[in-house]
Amino acid sequence: MRIFFTGGSGKAGHHVAPYLASRGHQVTNADLTPLRHPDVTDLRVDLTDAGQVYSALAGTPTTADLDGPAPGRSGGSAYDAVVHFAAIPSMLIAPDATTFATNISAHYNVLEAATRLGVRKVVFASSETTYGICFAQGERKPLYVPVDEEHPVVPEDSYAMSKVAGEVVARSFHARTGADVYGLRINNVIEPHEYAEKFPPFLADPSLRRRNFFAYIDTRDLGQLTLRALETDGLGFEIFNVANADLSVAATTREIIDTFYEGVEVRREMGRNETFYSIDKARDLLGYAPEHSWRDVLADPRAGA
Repeated sequence: MRIFFTGGSGKAGHHVAPYLASRGHQVTNADLTPLRHPDVTDLRVDLTDAGQVYSALAGTPTTADLDGPAPGRSGGSAYDAVVHFAAIPSMLIAPDATTFATNISAHYNVLEAATRLGVRKVVFASSETTYGICFAQGERKPLYVPVDEEHPVVPEDSYAMSKVAGEVVARSFHARTGADVYGLRINNVIEPHEYAEKFPPFLADPSLRRRNFFAYIDTRDLGQLTLRALETDGLGFEIFNVANADLSVAATTREIIDTFYEGVEVRREMGRNETFYSIDKARDLLGYAPEHSWRDVLADPRAGA
């Protein structure tokens, strides 16, 4: 596929874009900052400028395309799919109004340009924060565990609000065009080197992870899930939780429930170290099979307990 990838220079994108390229796809990174990866084409695009987004999606992807038939000659896009990861990635990076306006305008521009130019597959980054737990003021617990995609989304912060609004926009563009539009509610993104750097305190004190549902997503597994979403056609509009299969802490599932989720409904039996951020839907509809864990790098202090 020819993939128009926004935000390929970000924390998640700079792993996922090259991963897709390594699987044989032609990837263009649309970002204000170049990735400078030998297998990915960089294109400087301000996604909040609708004209730039249209021009980028309608343009020639690479110089190699100059030697063949002009891509998109019929007036459509040269790209087969769009992966939209670009955003101000959290609260407390920019003023709240700036975060919301930047994220939703970029999201709208990408969805509008892609679908009007005939792209039939868009995969976009939503967020765990949509459930309102991560950046809530004070303590807020989920209504039930494990948290699946049907759990209410009522955030307080502008970043998560932009992601909820983005899901509404995405559903509307699917309704308008019939294109496959899949949203990924991505959990806390962890790069492989961060296990040794960040996880020892999490293993000692699980309370450090309560705002993330005690979950995480390895960038390599995020790449796998993104690829499976691109390769799975015909689902229409869908939202998927994205996480690894296990907890980001050494405490067991039962211990987390007893300590942090007293009184919270437990909807089904859960495994000893099973994530509270349900990935059942991604497994069932996309064939997602996470392969990585912090336990591959660090000793589990509770092993054998």
